Amino acid sequence: MALPRISKTHQNLWKSINPINPTAFFSLIFTNIHTPSSNSPRPICTKTHSDPFLPNPDVGHVADGLISIFTKQPFSPDNPDLKHFASRITPKAVECVLNGLKSWKLAQLFFTWASNQCGYKHNCYTYNAMASHLSRARQNAPMRALAMEVVDSNCYMTPGALGFFLRCLGSVQLVEEANILFDQVCTKGLCVPNSYSYNCLLEAISKSGSIELLEKRMKEMGDSGLEFDRYTLTAGLKVYCNAGKFEKALNVYNEMHEKRWVDAHAVSILVLHLSKSGEVDKAFDLIERMERRNLGLNDKTFRVLIHGFVRESRVDKALQLFDKMRKSGFSVDVSIYDVLIGGLCKNREIEKALSMYSEMKDLGIHSDVRVLTKLILACSDEREMIQMLEESQEHLNEEDMLLLCSSVLNSLVTNDSIDRAYRLLQAMMKKESDADPVVKKKVRPTTRSFEIVIDGLLKFGKLAVALSLLEDMNQIGCKPNVVIYNNVIDELCKSNRLEESYKLLREMEQSGVEPTHFTHNLIYGCHCRREDVQGALNLVKEMRVCGHEPWKKHSTLLVKQLCEHGKAAEACNFLDKMVEVSFVPRLVSYSAVISGLLKIQEVDRALQLFQDICADGYCPDVVFYNIMINGLCKAKRVSEAENFLKEMVRKGLVPSVVTYNLLINGYCKNDDVDKAMTCLSRIFDEAREPNVITYTTLIDGLCNAGRIDDALVLWNDMAKKGCAPNRIAFMALINGLCKCGKPAEALAYLREMEEKEMKPGIRVYSAITSALISNLNIPPAT
Repeated sequence: MALPRISKTHQNLWKSINPINPTAFFSLIFTNIHTPSSNSPRPICTKTHSDPFLPNPDVGHVADGLISIFTKQPFSPDNPDLKHFASRITPKAVECVLNGLKSWKLAQLFFTWASNQCGYKHNCYTYNAMASHLSRARQNAPMRALAMEVVDSNCYMTPGALGFFLRCLGSVQLVEEANILFDQVCTKGLCVPNSYSYNCLLEAISKSGSIELLEKRMKEMGDSGLEFDRYTLTAGLKVYCNAGKFEKALNVYNEMHEKRWVDAHAVSILVLHLSKSGEVDKAFDLIERMERRNLGLNDKTFRVLIHGFVRESRVDKALQLFDKMRKSGFSVDVSIYDVLIGGLCKNREIEKALSMYSEMKDLGIHSDVRVLTKLILACSDEREMIQMLEESQEHLNEEDMLLLCSSVLNSLVTNDSIDRAYRLLQAMMKKESDADPVVKKKVRPTTRSFEIVIDGLLKFGKLAVALSLLEDMNQIGCKPNVVIYNNVIDELCKSNRLEESYKLLREMEQSGVEPTHFTHNLIYGCHCRREDVQGALNLVKEMRVCGHEPWKKHSTLLVKQLCEHGKAAEACNFLDKMVEVSFVPRLVSYSAVISGLLKIQEVDRALQLFQDICADGYCPDVVFYNIMINGLCKAKRVSEAENFLKEMVRKGLVPSVVTYNLLINGYCKNDDVDKAMTCLSRIFDEAREPNVITYTTLIDGLCNAGRIDDALVLWNDMAKKGCAPNRIAFMALINGLCKCGKPAEALAYLREMEEKEMKPGIRVYSAITSALISNLNIPPAT
């Protein structure tokens, strides 16, 4: 959409021109630039009306009295003087009080008090005075509420007052609220906006970068017969630049140029856009052209551009701009040096970085931890790093010095320079006599220094070096903390070095560092991984004294490993011992033990344990019941498995397809294929889908029972249900067909199996061969 042109007839904003060539544009940009008499922003003032007179004496007396009452601590709403002034307040007096209060909280307290006085009503100037407080303090929520109050109060506003309020909203990024306020006061007839009102709205919109909203408002402005000025187009220029629409931005600039409205602010917007777009050289070219036309950048623009140039790795241009900034009379501080020194260090221009550091010191600007960290990390060896650390002590207090050392070591470790971090720490540990005699003070490592380096060494698998450094700590009288002990013990336990872990645990206790639950559980986990039941139980007793609870994941791991290795009885005893010391195992631990007992045919013991845990208040889930059903079926105690299924249903648990698969397998193995088929019917009755295991088990059972025709019917049913047979299903059917004397049909399914790229087992080929020979059909078999 094209913006309205600046003319009384409100034609298109821009002439129909070809897109401007950027090179030609730069030559145009400084031709006949109009330099306004004042390049500073327009003053923000709540008084847009002519008021040459000072407040009358009564207004001044009331304002001074109210200011005195509201600034007196503690403030009392029951102050009798308030009643005296309440009947005398006027909007002018309220405005004077608000302008005289420094705290936004006091201003809001007074504003609310004034609102509640009988016969008093705020006007647009008191609302603006309050808005000024809130916007300066960046109090968005109260500012938003104030905008709603303006509309709800039906307060008439002058165009200037409306504009001021809009600028306050825009300064705290409340662009949507600014647009709503503008529309509502216009709709209610509370204000007839002029060009200034629209310009303030456009200024707020420019902070959001909404092209659509900007063009809509500018069209409204043009349709209302309002003239555009420099500020109107500057807002458009800013929005297009922020949105990356550089061609449109150039068109706006061209219109400004025709009207001789180009100023330093407009060109700065373009410079910043070019910088953010990575066009550093073009941005710098514009800056130099500005200088030749006596158009200077402001302090904020200089700083933003220097950051941008460094970010684009153009430190050379950033340094030139820094020089221009100083020559323009702007003050420089540590934040600017931080950016420049960081850029130089990143480019490995260490000499220039050190030169800037010296320049800072000559100017009396104390470097902060960030600057020093960058410089120290850029040094080529540890001796240089130590020297800079020692020099830093001249103006850093102990807390900042500690922060600096930690920052340097942490940066080295984070950047995988763990060897450099270790060497630096060693250099810091040297005796006073080993230090350079020129140096007045020695930089001593702290516990935090060791913590950072030891943690880094452990992460890089350098446990031996970390242990050596831990010994060095004790030798120089630096006490390890619980974090260091825990980190080292963790790595020792992961390396199965249990005895050394206990040695460190005892060292902790002797040195007065109290082990945490984390410390104990690291060692407990090592016992569990070793399947060291007695060692684990001994440590659990020690943990109980300290009030530490063993992690259940370790206990479960121990139980599972014991059961997998046929030690279910030992696992069961372990759980009993845990209960004795008041540590209740997880249900999953019990399920692992029961599974182990069933695996070694200890069915009755498993049943007893199941009943015991139910009596203790545990509520086994479907998975737990499936373990019991599976064990009972394998033990050919299918009737008891059926009872478990009934118990599940009675307790409100929904049997899964796995549950029925286990029972089906048990029935088939027990030569009761009819009951197995009944289970299949129950699956369908419960709106569940049998899976390939269900069908395979049933097909195998039917074949073993000699019911090959039923098996084939089920096979076809399986395909109709969309359940694709797998390799095991094919082999079960082929073996069944061979057993039933149907090798030809078996051979056909073998071919289908091979077509599906499923590899049959040797037993399949053997079964078909045997069946063919049995039928005296020798040629196909060979």
